[in-house]
Amino acid sequence: MTQIDNVFTQVRALLQSQSVKLWEEPYYNEELGSIEAAIELLAEEFSAQLGIGASSCKCAIIELQDHALRKLAARREFNETGLATFKVRRIDNRKGTTHIIDIKCDLNELGSTLQQAVANKLQLSDANHVKCIAGGHIVAPNSTLAAQQLKNNQQLIVVVGSQGDNQNAGLHERISKIKADVEAVVASDTQLMEMEDQDGNPVFLPPNENKALLTGMGYCEKARASMHREDYEEALLLLLEADEQFAACNSKFLESVDNYALLNLDIVWCYLCLKNVSQLPDAERRLGICERSFRRSYGDNYSRLYALKGRGCPERALIMRLQLLQGVVLFHQNRRDAAYERFEAAAAVLSELKVNDEQLLLLVEMGYDVSDARLALRSSSGNVERAVQFIHQRKQQLSDARKQSKSERAMHRRYAQQAVKDKDWVNPRSICTLTEMGFDRRLAAEALKRADNDVPRAVELLQTGAAELRASLPTPESVDDVQLAALLQLGFPEAVARAALEATRNNLMRATDFLLKSMQSEEELLQTVERVSKLALAGDATASTSQGVVSANAPLIDAVLQKAKAEIDAYQAYKRLHADMSHNEQDYLDLPLQQEEQLLAEYRNLLEQ
Repeated sequence: MTQIDNVFTQVRALLQSQSVKLWEEPYYNEELGSIEAAIELLAEEFSAQLGIGASSCKCAIIELQDHALRKLAARREFNETGLATFKVRRIDNRKGTTHIIDIKCDLNELGSTLQQAVANKLQLSDANHVKCIAGGHIVAPNSTLAAQQLKNNQQLIVVVGSQGDNQNAGLHERISKIKADVEAVVASDTQLMEMEDQDGNPVFLPPNENKALLTGMGYCEKARASMHREDYEEALLLLLEADEQFAACNSKFLESVDNYALLNLDIVWCYLCLKNVSQLPDAERRLGICERSFRRSYGDNYSRLYALKGRGCPERALIMRLQLLQGVVLFHQNRRDAAYERFEAAAAVLSELKVNDEQLLLLVEMGYDVSDARLALRSSSGNVERAVQFIHQRKQQLSDARKQSKSERAMHRRYAQQAVKDKDWVNPRSICTLTEMGFDRRLAAEALKRADNDVPRAVELLQTGAAELRASLPTPESVDDVQLAALLQLGFPEAVARAALEATRNNLMRATDFLLKSMQSEEELLQTVERVSKLALAGDATASTSQGVVSANAPLIDAVLQKAKAEIDAYQAYKRLHADMSHNEQDYLDLPLQQEEQLLAEYRNLLEQ
């Protein structure tokens, strides 16, 4: 932020506090235009009150008057013609706002019409590469502007990325590929992505919510990689895509996890790094979501967090960034005293989180990852010996949690293979709890389904209505020998082929899905494709007596090949996704804080001017 912006912020706030209307007399006349003498007098008054030069005040007042007159003209035009005016800022990583343009569009038009209007004004060939952001959401091309709650005189930001745009070549293509890869991985039957809490415990959700949250988290992880490269345009678009996915999740669940809080914090960070303050209302809303989530997770004034982990906990880096961003929003609202308090709080946390470079280098030379080393030093107040202990304890904690949850994960895979609907979903953790209490697994699952995953109610059903529950279970079917032979011909081991047919009640296509889902590596899938491909070729090239069997199974062979290749594609997508992503589970806590320190100094300096 520049000193000019600082002057504008203060002058605007003073105009609002004194209810000065620059578009009315004595400052403006419809026939004469702006009345300079009145403007100069007002500038001198403001100069005395604010301690800012009269000429600077006058420049700010004149520009703010021009803005007000433009808004009034746009309001009249909208009332007369229905055409809405949008003030559009094109942003990029290097310069922040590069263009400010006015775009006129009927609110009953589709989002694609707005994209085309922006593309025409910016002389861009492909409107699909124009991403308009309004109120913290990407404007959807296939929905009307009114349906997306866009308003006349609204400020939009635009990110452009295409091969013909030298400022940001290929952004549209990169985003499209990332989205396709994330969707392929999440849709994979082999569960390449799973959710864990920060302690390594699995998180289980109904299928549709699970898919939405995994997709959103995939976008967030790629956005974090973009932020590490300081590519904030790409990061912002991915984070806003993630926000759309998170919206499909149960609000109570979102309130109970940090992921949604971090998403909102990261979006506001991108706004700031792109030097964009036109989205201040959305920034304030998102920081409020983040603060409320932190309060629920960490307690008032973070008391629960500090009691559990001490004041040197890595989470304080997130707290510091939140306080800094809150200070920035308050500064731009000209709430300078409140901004000062936030900046001071952020500065205090920052000073405590600083890591000694020599100690960090020592741990790296000892073979530890730089991220692990920085987090450990912060958690141990710079004590190298305790930092080493912290790293080993953390790894042991994750290992123990994953071992202890092995049965829950296996149960989750078993029920995921049945492709149940959300209303029929049962929590694997609850099934394990009931089986550990001595109840039959199938009865426990049925009781939980009826009790909407309420364990006490399920226990009551098991104790009082076990006979009725048992009678409602489907009668096990014996394995069909013909279908078993078909699976054996494809090269599947007899034991797992039988299990697949039993689980799917002799549904051959679902049994092949079951078998492919059971494969734990890309290598297994490649071997399956090679084996079944040879079988298909043998059927094409041979006229032996066995050819009749192969031909009869040709649709099955084609289906298995198609599904297996789709799973291999998902593995390849997974590798592409993780090529530039951190493998450290606590990467989101590892903020070097250099940018934060620089921004803090910049805004504290502006407060003093």
